[in-house]
Parts: sequence; C-alpha cells; structure tokens
Amino acid sequence: MASLTIRKLDDAVKTYLRLRSAKNRRSVEEEVRVILRELIEGREEPLTPFSAPPAPSSAPTPQRTGALPEASVTLIIGGGIAAYKSLDLIRRLKERRVEVRCVLTKAAQQFVTPLAVSALSHERIYTDLFDPQSEFDAGHIRLARDCDLIVVAPATADLMAKMANGHADDLASAILLATNRKILLAPAMNPLMWNNAATRRNVAQLQRDGVVLIGPNSGEMAEAGEAGVGRMSEAIEIANAAERLLRPPVPKPLAGKRVLITAGPTHEPIDPVRYIANRSSGKQGFAIAAAAQAAGAEVILVSGPVDLDDPAGVTVKHVESARQMLEQVQAALPADIAIFAAAVADWRVANEGEQKLKKTAAGMPPLQLVENPDILATISKLADKRPPLVIGFAAETEHLIDNAKSKLARKGCDWIVANDVSPATGVMGGDRNTVHLISRKSGEIAVDSWPVMTKEQVAIELVAHIARSVTDKSLEPAS
Repeated sequence: MASLTIRKLDDAVKTYLRLRSAKNRRSVEEEVRVILRELIEGREEPLTPFSAPPAPSSAPTPQRTGALPEASVTLIIGGGIAAYKSLDLIRRLKERRVEVRCVLTKAAQQFVTPLAVSALSHERIYTDLFDPQSEFDAGHIRLARDCDLIVVAPATADLMAKMANGHADDLASAILLATNRKILLAPAMNPLMWNNAATRRNVAQLQRDGVVLIGPNSGEMAEAGEAGVGRMSEAIEIANAAERLLRPPVPKPLAGKRVLITAGPTHEPIDPVRYIANRSSGKQGFAIAAAAQAAGAEVILVSGPVDLDDPAGVTVKHVESARQMLEQVQAALPADIAIFAAAVADWRVANEGEQKLKKTAAGMPPLQLVENPDILATISKLADKRPPLVIGFAAETEHLIDNAKSKLARKGCDWIVANDVSPATGVMGGDRNTVHLISRKSGEIAVDSWPVMTKEQVAIELVAHIARSVTDKSLEPAS
C-alpha cells in the first residue's frame, strides 16, 4: 500500500489531524500511518483536542540528534532534459541518509514520470497545487517548511524567473515563495538562455536573496551542435553541496592538538590460559577517542583487549598488560592532553607460569601478587614531557565523590572523571554512564555532576570541556 487516501472526514477529525501532525512535525499522511500503527499495537492515544500550536518562534529549529543525523529535503524537479539526472540525485541523497520528498512541475512530467520518482524516493509524489488529497491541510506549506533544505534540480530559466519575481502560480513556485528554509538551485538550460540578460538579472537577484547555486557546468548540450555553460551539475556534486548545507562542517576546537587516550582493561597473565583483569568494555574510552578526533585532534589510543572496532582516523596501539600499556603511553609522548580511561589491573602475578597451572591434592597453587605500574600517577608526575592537561578516571562502587577527590590529590592529575560502577548501575559494559567531573578551581576542588547520558554523549561533553580549557587560563595545574 504505497499511499493513503481518506475521504469525507468531518471538520473535527481534520482539525485533530492537522494539530497532531503539526505537534509531531509530520505530514498528515504520516500521522495517519502512525495512528493506525498505534491502534494495531493497542497503544492509541485518546482523541482529545490539542491546544492551538504556539506562535512561530525566532529560536532555531531543534536539530535531529545522532551520530549521523537524519535530514529531510524537498526536491523540486523542473522541466528540462536534465530532469533525468534527478533520479540519480534522489539515490545519492538517500545514500547520505537524507529523506527526499519530490515535487514535479507539469513540464518535468514530460521528462520523468511520477512513478519512477516515487519508486526511488519511497514517498508520494506531489504535482498539483490544488490536489484535494494534500491541500486540505495546506500541503504546499508543509512541503515548504517540513524539511531542512529545498533543492531545485534542474532549475530552469522559467522557474528561476518565477522565483526572482515572486510568482506562485503552481505548486513548485508556491513552495519556493512560502519557504523559510535554505534553497539550493542547480540551473540547467541552453547556454544562450543562461547568458541572456534577463536570466543574469534573475540569478543576481536570487543570490542577493540568499539562494545558493551550484553550477551550471560547461559541456555539450542535449541539442545537436550546442555547447557551453548550461549543463546541470552532476548528481554527486549536487548531493555533496546539499550535504554541506544540511550538515555544516563541525568546528575543530582541538585542531593542532595531540591527545593521548587509554581505554579498555588490561590482562595480566597467570599462565598461558588464565589472567587477572578488570571488567571494562572500552566503550567510554573509544567514544572519547572518536569525539576528540571529530574535534580535530590528532588522537593516539592505547587500548587493552576489547571487542570494538578501531575509531576512524585514530591511531590505535593494541596492548595486553599494564606494563605494555605504560610503554606505549610513554612512547606516544609528548601530548597536549592525556586521558586515562583504561581500567588497568592493579596487580599482576609475580611469576607467570610457563605452563597451565594444575589442580593438585595440596590445593590451590600459591599466587604471589605484585603491584602494577600506576600509569596515571607516572605521567602526572613527570618532570619532563608531562601533558599540560592530564585527566584520570575513577571507577568506584562506594563513596564516589570522596574517593575521586582523594584520587585527584594522590595521583597528581588535573581532572578526574568519576563514575559509579556498582553492578546495579550497568555502567560496566553498558551504553550509558553518569559521571562527575572533579577539578581544581580557585584553590578549591570543584564537582560538576552530569545527568545520565550515553557514553557517546559523555565523550562529546568531556571533549567540549577540554576544548574550553585550551583557551581558559583559569585552569590550575596539579600542585
């Protein structure tokens, strides 16, 4: 069932659907699908009237969240031979996880069919300003605003002339006039049309109005013997331009900084089969490495044994034991920032068995334990090559803040990220964390408690604090 058509709705139901869809930032058609799904699953909401939507705010629209945010584009396909490229453009946008709703002008339907466009976009296609199936709830306004970007490809001379002069006599031009979203045009026309004085005036006006253009390119035209500037940009070029507008480059506050991070457990061998270890998945340290890399830093991650993929763009050194981890950490110096998130085993067996230790009638073989090197304290107390900012982690099961404050003073680091790893919290191996940032401010120990977040969110927040400290001279070094 590709689309829904519901007729003879009374005014109360129409009002309910309009308000509910506006509240949830969905089209009416999508909202009906949601309602039907809820009814089937037995969790429908009561059909109570919604209050009127609030007046439009000047505040920016909240952005979708996630590692790779979803985005929405209204694609207007103009009436030119280059319209065939719009089919590839839909595919390229969807590869970038962009939802695409398509509008075809009357002329565009002479070059590509609504069926082909619908099949590629997996959405209903819009063609008529006076379509009773969509306009009962001002569908052209939804198409103009229920998106993150409007792309016009191909943008014909006629369509650009309408835009420049404020015409709205069809669905495409009405959307373009009613939108408050960024517009990206991909012009396509004969070179003489592109160079015509009227077109040049219209292009100049559109650019003054804030419309973004990509192309046209130079090359052979569809007409025999015609060549010059007027070819529509290729689909991949338009998709890349759209992605730059949808997802502007993230600021790189740690550009030029070298960040050293440890993560995961260490395995201290008892014999060739057995080892001593701490419970650690490495997820938090790996998330911090990814966040620091995204902030522009050169990142060296020294990791104990974990079942995680190496973060993209990060130099990863894989180790087993605490001594190997310390060796790799020292080799990675100097660094601007060092973050020790690894759960290093405190002890190791003094004499590792060359063969598997066997049970005997005499009982358990004696295991003499010795203390492992303290990596955090070692680096914090370096006289030479000490990173300007050293951050440790405190994984505690009781007296969290007191133990973290004590660790800050004892280890000589600058910050401690404290978290409760009691079994009931599910932090060890889980995807969420609750942390407290312990630091020195104005001669006092400050505690900044954060709410429950995913480990990725904790990483992003920690990197943001680090980035601010790079220029914040109030940061006090360890005494």
